[in-house]
Amino acid sequence: MVRGVLLVCTGNICRSPTAEGVFRKILRESALEELVRVESAGTHGYHVGEAPDARAQEHARRRGYDLSGLRARQIEQGDFERFDLILAMDRGHLGILQRLAPPQYRHKLRLFMEFAEGWNLAEVPDPYYGGDAGFEQVLDMIEAGSRGVLAAVRATLKASSPRAR
Repeated sequence: MVRGVLLVCTGNICRSPTAEGVFRKILRESALEELVRVESAGTHGYHVGEAPDARAQEHARRRGYDLSGLRARQIEQGDFERFDLILAMDRGHLGILQRLAPPQYRHKLRLFMEFAEGWNLAEVPDPYYGGDAGFEQVLDMIEAGSRGVLAAVRATLKASSPRAR
């Protein structure tokens, strides 16, 4: 049963906090925010304690997502036990997570884009060094992936909660 989702990118300032903000809103709109914990983290500690990238926040805000209260953190060993689904934004992150995760928790690791219906891409590209179009594409991908993650979460919650229907 999925009760916690962790979204992971490199520094936790662009892709994964965007995914956290989008998925939180989708959970709230689906009346599931009280049932599923959502967080994001980075594979590296470059930006620990910092707010998401200003460009990521601005593009997200234009679509109705508020990332302003989020702060970057690095993945911790306890995350592998605490979260039921740990979603990497790209294959590099997935490889790092596979090396860090104790063997009994590796089944929780997946690529985020596995859940994005209608996309033929396995990875969410890093918009950090690009322009506005990159941040918009990332939002499009994350919205699609978040809908797929929601469907997966709903499927696991259905038997235990009438609210998940």
